[in-house]
Amino acid sequence: MLRTLTSPVVAVTSRRAHKINGMISDGAVRASIVPDVPRLGVFIHKFNFSHDLIYETGSFVLHVLHLEQVPLVQRLGFVSGRDEDKLHDIPHRLSARTGVPILDDCYCWFECVVCNVMDTGSSTFFMGDVVDNGRGPGSVVMTPPALRAALPEQYRNDYLEKLAEAQDRAREACATMEPIYQRPRIRS
Repeated sequence: MLRTLTSPVVAVTSRRAHKINGMISDGAVRASIVPDVPRLGVFIHKFNFSHDLIYETGSFVLHVLHLEQVPLVQRLGFVSGRDEDKLHDIPHRLSARTGVPILDDCYCWFECVVCNVMDTGSSTFFMGDVVDNGRGPGSVVMTPPALRAALPEQYRNDYLEKLAEAQDRAREACATMEPIYQRPRIRS
């Protein structure tokens, strides 16, 4: 049932000094319905290299992917940016405002400056003010069910292994989270 609440599949790019990175997420949401105050949010697991880059710099670009980008999911989602430069052969440019990579190919993109964060235990929810955006050449937004259906057979086991590993790491981190919200007492 939780899968009914997932967002489109997105690539999130970040940069710290000369280090650039990209990752895949299905945890992005619109955080504003006001067209002249555009905000969005993305959940980034603390064990992802991108988490540190976004947390330390306060900026990221969220790219909504299109259905023809299944190979990009494999490229950005199956390895760590700690181990290799994941964007070295992916066409992109650096934004003039934040210097964060903007992918040439996507459905659309949103450049964000972090305006708030929330610790969720295993991840951090980064809310961003959208400072620039654009449309890419893609025509059909990639959803998690569409990704799983389009994933080539040779990547399915890797996908399932990476998903299970991420779930195990997230489960462990959630178990140690200390609640900070105190539920108000209801008067009878």
